[in-house]
Amino acid sequence: MTESDAAPAASADFVQSLARGLAVIRAFDGEPAELSLAEVARRTDIPRAAARRFLRTLEQLGYVRATSDARFLLTPRVLELGYRYLSALSLPEIVQPHLEELSHRIGESVSVAVLDGDEIVYVARAAARRIMSVRITIGTRLPAAVTSMGRVLLAALPEADAAAAMGPLVAHTPRTRIDPADLAAELELVRDQGWAMVDGELEEGLRSIAVPLRTRAGVTAALNVSTSTARGAAGDVRAELLPALQATASAIDAELRSARV
Repeated sequence: MTESDAAPAASADFVQSLARGLAVIRAFDGEPAELSLAEVARRTDIPRAAARRFLRTLEQLGYVRATSDARFLLTPRVLELGYRYLSALSLPEIVQPHLEELSHRIGESVSVAVLDGDEIVYVARAAARRIMSVRITIGTRLPAAVTSMGRVLLAALPEADAAAAMGPLVAHTPRTRIDPADLAAELELVRDQGWAMVDGELEEGLRSIAVPLRTRAGVTAALNVSTSTARGAAGDVRAELLPALQATASAIDAELRSARV
């Protein structure tokens, strides 16, 4: 993409700096998800000094995040730019029927969340029954480090960025992992196996399993099922619920890609 692509026609009312800023955002097309300053400048045909100013401005506004190795990537906050369109046509609308079907089939609550800083933000949910003392609604935020969806999303980041995004590690229950090294090892396991289970770390009696959701840009959201520890032993519950969760994630992934989300 070049600057001319971003600004096909100019007029007296045309604001070139705004067009350049939007071109910088559009440079992140997911291939790869992270770009260097030089790559952004080349993709937008904007001088490096100007591209750097745009990136730093977007970073201060929360739309871009700088990685530990001087690369940049978009944050979930960019969804705000098209919130009305997205809420009507994109991720929530696409996933909701899948969530309803899965929740009905397994008799448990299922949710989708995205990562925002050191928290997850719920963007879709189908509740079977209330099993948490904290009421979960769309927009609810929870610490990423102690949730299954948060760990899936953190595990999708480079290790240094995941460590920086863990935030303060607070013990919510006696089972909460608060040792950074222990949590880093857990994230490595999640990377290897492709799913996360959190058992009584956010709230006693609550168990959740999560898997990633992938768009053309890579892992951008997570899907989980929440259940009570009274349902059975962790291994038995995982064997029962994880295949259904993974099958639903695969169906959602296919639809997200076909919808070019």
